[in-house]
Amino acid sequence: MFVTNLLFFPTGGRQHKPLHPAPDGFIIMVLFCAAKGNGMARKKVKKYRQYAGILAAACLAVLPASGCRAGVQPLSRTGVALDTVVTITLYDCRDASLLDSCFAQIAHDEALFSRTREGSDVWNLNHAAGAWTPVAPETETLLRTAKALAAQTQGAFDPTIAPVSALWDFTAEDPALPDPDRLAGAASHVGYAHLEVEDGRARLTDPLAAVDLGGIAKGFIADRLAAFLQESGVDSALLDLGGNILALGQKNGKDWHIGIRDPADSGGTAAVAAVAGRAVVTSGIYERGFDLGGVRYHHLLNPADGMPVQNELASVTIISPDAAQADALSTACFVLGMQEGMVLIEAMDGTEALFIRRDGTTAATSGWPAA
Repeated sequence: MFVTNLLFFPTGGRQHKPLHPAPDGFIIMVLFCAAKGNGMARKKVKKYRQYAGILAAACLAVLPASGCRAGVQPLSRTGVALDTVVTITLYDCRDASLLDSCFAQIAHDEALFSRTREGSDVWNLNHAAGAWTPVAPETETLLRTAKALAAQTQGAFDPTIAPVSALWDFTAEDPALPDPDRLAGAASHVGYAHLEVEDGRARLTDPLAAVDLGGIAKGFIADRLAAFLQESGVDSALLDLGGNILALGQKNGKDWHIGIRDPADSGGTAAVAAVAGRAVVTSGIYERGFDLGGVRYHHLLNPADGMPVQNELASVTIISPDAAQADALSTACFVLGMQEGMVLIEAMDGTEALFIRRDGTTAATSGWPAA
């Protein structure tokens, strides 16, 4: 069985009907309240377990293992990981053990990268009071990647955002703004220059600084999964890590058509992109946030002051061959705003962006792969 449409779940938690079935090779991807930034609150995970069961029962067929080759029915699995719903679908393979390995790798990586899990590399780093801390090779690579992207974006993406992100609760039943003095104090400890990484170890030169890899970890993990699948002989797969999409290869010799959610309509699409071997990642104000006094307070925080960014944008979508890069840049470009974000992406080979303003108008980089 091949399902050409995906269920989606907006922030309010109501299940909506699937979109209309799409033509062969067309996947409608609508971002639900994916955990970017400091991660989804744990109290939401139980709800996502229910969603995962619905997806598995309604849409997915797990077939017996018999190796990888072209022209077979897709093999798919959905589970809860990284505080969100993860779906991995293989389109040229029936080896179910590969899905076991993928979800085992996700669990392994999450145990290293989690900010809140005691004993993880990141937890240890954040609680080392400035001392050097041993880290696994995967963590070292991710920290180096995060710091490089922070430098490239001049801090618009900053992996040391944790002191301010920890003061916000965007899923509270009765949300409130953080104390201004506490927020200002926390913001003074944000700065990627505090992060130092050497062979097998890392430290934060400011003992009150802290790392949060929520804005890049899912993309980094997706890249690792794609590399593993390719080494295992898979040439066509779709990885969906909480709305972060990585399209491996093509589907039946055609580009994947990925629909980009309309921020004003949880069931609508604002654009469609044709991609192959690319990641598609969106950051938007609809993912997690609350309205108070006529202002939308969302999870996309300005590292400079710890406040949600208030500009003309409703969402930014990045397409890149590197999912970790796409993950971080979607946040960075939102923080930078459309003009500066456009300049940044136009200077990068193989990377494109779509900016959707709050008034519904859009602007895309010159190489945006419109379908």
